[in-house]
Amino acid sequence: MGYPSAAATLLCQLGLSAAIQWLGLMESGVAWNESQHCRLLAGMVPDQLQLCRRNIEVMHSIVLAAHRTKSICQKTFADMRWNCSSIQHAPSFGPDLLQGTRESAFVYALAAAAVTHTIAQACASGELPLCSCSSIPSEVPSPDFRWGGCGDNLAYGLQLGAAFADSPLKSSKLGTGALKAVNLHNNAVGRQVVSDSLDTKCKCHGVSGSCSVKTCWKGLPKLDEIASDLKSKYLAAIKVSHRLVGHRKQLIAKETSIRPVQEADLVYLINSPDYCTPNLHLGSLGTQDRQCNKTSMGSDSCNLLCCGRGYNTYSEEVVERCHCKYHWCCYVVCKRCWRKVERYVCK
Repeated sequence: MGYPSAAATLLCQLGLSAAIQWLGLMESGVAWNESQHCRLLAGMVPDQLQLCRRNIEVMHSIVLAAHRTKSICQKTFADMRWNCSSIQHAPSFGPDLLQGTRESAFVYALAAAAVTHTIAQACASGELPLCSCSSIPSEVPSPDFRWGGCGDNLAYGLQLGAAFADSPLKSSKLGTGALKAVNLHNNAVGRQVVSDSLDTKCKCHGVSGSCSVKTCWKGLPKLDEIASDLKSKYLAAIKVSHRLVGHRKQLIAKETSIRPVQEADLVYLINSPDYCTPNLHLGSLGTQDRQCNKTSMGSDSCNLLCCGRGYNTYSEEVVERCHCKYHWCCYVVCKRCWRKVERYVCK
């Protein structure tokens, strides 16, 4: 499911760009070991270039965050009509990620979360010279454990992550006030989900694994888990308008029957297409030729994914390891088996 090349021309004519252009760093191939490399950051705003020059060592983490955002977004939405495939074309994006859609809300939040998460863990692993493990938690440990180990440095991740991800949105030339407000809000939601996911992790000590003493620290879960939480927020996202309330503009729910927007809600400005058929102007690539699951009742079912158009069935042979035997010591020998499997592809 690739994005039509003509879309880039259309969007260029419209003058649209994204504050997530930095996701294109995943294809840069730059070593990031000299400050002069920062000049290669095409599309970055001055504040991002300055952060790069002052913290060149953190660029490896930011590039890794771009990779993770791309792969985890596609993994998280693999069974949906919109499957995040357009993110592969960063730093060029289609309308699905440029116009304040529900999908762009998810990507902005995930990208902001990924930067924070990756930097926080890089500190703890000793990859960054300007930070290290998090400070010892202020809460008093219970009698069965003590604080120790090396916790993920969430505070440093939040500081640099916000500085890098938010700075393009604070540029006066990028998008409308409403779009900036929505994207900044969704960035903050991504970071908040990371903060809320910080948990106590422990290692046991004692004779024969008795765990008579535990050493504990504060650590983050895998980014996949954070993406799963953000997908739940995506499904419950609120359509908003940017209106003057009192002396300042705020994001207000479009539907009066919807509860007020909370800090933890993902928000969007325009409705998305159903993504069933290709439409360049809407950023829809369609679902033709997507593989579906005939037995599923979920979003990957042939009925939902193919939008009622039906599907084609074909068979193919796959090779698998089989009849494996363990030999002392210590290797496994397997045979190769062929079997036919049926595939179902949307018309």
